[in-house]
Amino acid sequence: MATEVMMPKLSPTMDEGQISRWLKKEGDRVSMGEPLAEIDTDKATMEMQALTDGVLRKILIKEGESAPLGQLIAIIGEPDEDISSLESKAQAPSPAKTEAIAAPEATPAPEATKEETASAPPATATAASAPAANQPEGNGRQGEVTESSTSGRLIVSPLAARMAAEAGIDLRSLSGTGPGGRIIKRDVEAAMSEKGSTATAAPESKLRAVQPLQAAAVSGASAFRDEPLSVIRKTIANRLITSLGPVPHFFLTTEIEMDRAVEMRLSIKALDPDLKISINDIIIKVAAAALLQHPQVNASFQAKAVRFYEHADIGVAVAIEDGLITPVVRSADQKSLSAIAGEVRDLAERARARKLLPDEYTGASFSISNLGMFGIDEFTAIINPPEGAILAVGAVTAKPVVREDQVVVRQIMRVTMSCDHRIIDGATGAKFLQTFKKILENPLYLVV
Repeated sequence: MATEVMMPKLSPTMDEGQISRWLKKEGDRVSMGEPLAEIDTDKATMEMQALTDGVLRKILIKEGESAPLGQLIAIIGEPDEDISSLESKAQAPSPAKTEAIAAPEATPAPEATKEETASAPPATATAASAPAANQPEGNGRQGEVTESSTSGRLIVSPLAARMAAEAGIDLRSLSGTGPGGRIIKRDVEAAMSEKGSTATAAPESKLRAVQPLQAAAVSGASAFRDEPLSVIRKTIANRLITSLGPVPHFFLTTEIEMDRAVEMRLSIKALDPDLKISINDIIIKVAAAALLQHPQVNASFQAKAVRFYEHADIGVAVAIEDGLITPVVRSADQKSLSAIAGEVRDLAERARARKLLPDEYTGASFSISNLGMFGIDEFTAIINPPEGAILAVGAVTAKPVVREDQVVVRQIMRVTMSCDHRIIDGATGAKFLQTFKKILENPLYLVV
């Protein structure tokens, strides 16, 4: 009997998934438990396994397309089995399905400055052939345009856009084979295989493509390209809507002398160059120690209670190409600096590769966001519900300060804590920052 393959729930916060790539193609035999496809969730790329034995008869959601939880995405059956009724069921028009397919998602890769790009590994199998270009508008109508070549707009998937940019391929030279003429990954791959002699001409063709846009800047509005929201960017948007509005934020800022912390880091490096301890690692350890002294800050607001945590599970914000993810250092209060440093590096690398497991990026009791490495002196961060607070860390900068009536130079760092006023009062937050400041300015306290 044919089996329906539904979009599975692969993470606690997942509402929909995007097919990054199919690991099997139509006609391949599959076994129960065998990886069937890679699916991009809101935070990571996960493998979907086959739940039955049989032949992959039909792929209904193509690579780069998204579907909500529970939607039919493929059919497994026997080679000679009639699956026409299931195919008809999948093709039947429904508002929910049309909306789900309307926004093909990107596969994110690290770096927040490139908007809505993708980094899925090359597909090893091609999904079912693309629908005809004159099909009813559905694929790509949200976040994409149905362009003409004269308008300067393109129908292009984010993954294809990134691949073309990296390969130096002019998207305007490609003919899209996706729904509605959309340029998709296989179109760019075909162009890359033929690039050879055309690679030399690429800069010239790109220059010619830019010239009409320069003229358009004089005669009218600039041409543009819309790219659909990725799963992670959509999730960030939805979660932040539930934060800054509903959560009553207030902010506390203080300056911290970092000379002793910097000296301690350099001393550790001199003793053992293999121990790669960063200032952020020290901040995590100090925050964990301060949280245990101020349990009201190491807490979260629940519907009918305030939840206090026994240990400091600290979320560390990591910038990836499509947004932000916060891997969690569990029980940071019980771990050494070297253990924290190694764990943060591992979590950050796997976050950028989208290989984190759901329990590795959910359930923090407190978060830290550090933009100091980007030269940012001070900023405010938005609380990630249901956490009660987040600490925004700026750059360590040499500044003149007055000490004992003398002007001296000190390494100064500004931090701002965003607090949920439903569980943290002003005095409570201030006392936490006092403790955090005292320990960070005297880091030997950590060994007491």
